[in-house]
Amino acid sequence: MFVKRTYSDNLDENYQILLEQLQALISHETDLIANLANASALLNQFLTDINWVGFYLNKNNELVLGPFQGLPACIRIPFGQGVCGTAAQKKETIVVPDVHQFPGHIACDPESKSEIVVPLLKNNQIIGVLDIDSPIYNRFSDNDKVYLEAFVKILVDKITI
Repeated sequence: MFVKRTYSDNLDENYQILLEQLQALISHETDLIANLANASALLNQFLTDINWVGFYLNKNNELVLGPFQGLPACIRIPFGQGVCGTAAQKKETIVVPDVHQFPGHIACDPESKSEIVVPLLKNNQIIGVLDIDSPIYNRFSDNDKVYLEAFVKILVDKITI
């Protein structure tokens, strides 16, 4: 059973708790969709000032909507388009302080102002991306980037391809 924890003012400690919670949630489950669904729910309750969190999965070099929390979203994103498609194509995390300044940004939710996208890589293959949007500018820090990459690594380590 999952029990919601009260987090402190220390972001590093909070992220450590989050990583432990993820590990506990997926430790005995191998189903990709189940694990991604729980991961998006966990991030949604943990992160403040976000309006969308979820996953897009690689299907024939196109990102297809997977488990998420938030408003209905874009269903398909070609590699190289928008923040998600660019992160998938480059195989690197992208932090965007102002999505309106990102060339080719795909506006699924007009309230989104900043975004972070972390690729899910296994054996240098793109499995998908973690996408998080915020209704405030400059929401995502270098600290967020480091810990969200660690979060994704825990997920990817459970995935068999």
